[in-house]
Amino acid sequence: MSHLTLGQRYVIEAYLKIGKSKTFIANEISVHRSTLYRECNRNQTKTGKYSAKLAHKYACERKDRFIAYRTFDEHCRRFIEKHLREYWSPEQIVGYCENHDINMVSVERIYQHIRTDKANGGDLYQFTRHRLKYRKRPVGKHYPIADRTSIDERPEVVNNKERFGDWEMDTIIGAFQQGAILTLTERLTNLVFIKKLPAGKNAKELAKTLISQLIPYKNFVHTITTDNGSEFAEHLNVSKKLKAPIYFAHPYCSWEKGAIEHANKLIRQFIPKDADLTKYSQKQLTEIQCLINKRPRKKLNYKSPKDIFYNFINRNYGSVAFET
Repeated sequence: MSHLTLGQRYVIEAYLKIGKSKTFIANEISVHRSTLYRECNRNQTKTGKYSAKLAHKYACERKDRFIAYRTFDEHCRRFIEKHLREYWSPEQIVGYCENHDINMVSVERIYQHIRTDKANGGDLYQFTRHRLKYRKRPVGKHYPIADRTSIDERPEVVNNKERFGDWEMDTIIGAFQQGAILTLTERLTNLVFIKKLPAGKNAKELAKTLISQLIPYKNFVHTITTDNGSEFAEHLNVSKKLKAPIYFAHPYCSWEKGAIEHANKLIRQFIPKDADLTKYSQKQLTEIQCLINKRPRKKLNYKSPKDIFYNFINRNYGSVAFET
């Protein structure tokens, strides 16, 4: 990961002063927008402003401290093991040391020590909450889809949720890979569509299902955002049919498509994670879809997604009946 230069920080300061968005600034200096948000949050002044000169000073000071923290010496080992046995997590140890200006290695380095200790017959792992049962998926190990367009290129109007017709999609897979469904949601109204995928995660069949679902609303499909699942490999065919670009979130960044993640959680109220999805008919899925879309939402001033969605549709088409 490259670090911001002093020149980039002056560009950030200048653009912030004239009111440019952080996404715009991130594109201008060729960094991810999360990098810019982190930069502004870490290095703002006491008054909440951003100063390039001070930000660069703070960053250099942190870098110097970070270098010192990399030494895993005997004092560090004793400190770690003492607090692990008091049931502190590696994250809590590192956070405590940062707040008290104590030299400390990284969270991952502590986990490495715990794993080594376990391999040598030690018991440190027994003081962790999960006892090393789970490990995070290795970030970066994924299989990119050909010709995909990154979410970084998605228009700012989509990020602001100020336009009707921007969609997100995902798949829900049944327990033991039994069955699959396609889920869609419109970002502004949160209307949800749920479609059964008889062929599972087959990319071509999923594309046909997706096109069939959205083609009645073709004039109201401006963008679609999804993740990097191989089932979305036919995205160019979908884009051509719907005349709408498809944007892909960064690997393992589910929060970048938060609307569909929330929709999936609502669906899980009716379809538990241990469910065999092959046992659900499309009729049952449509009934679940209707229940979700008819419920009032706080973010919609307690109106239902169905009412808001079809108000947008009917403004353009008059009174037309669609499946809900």
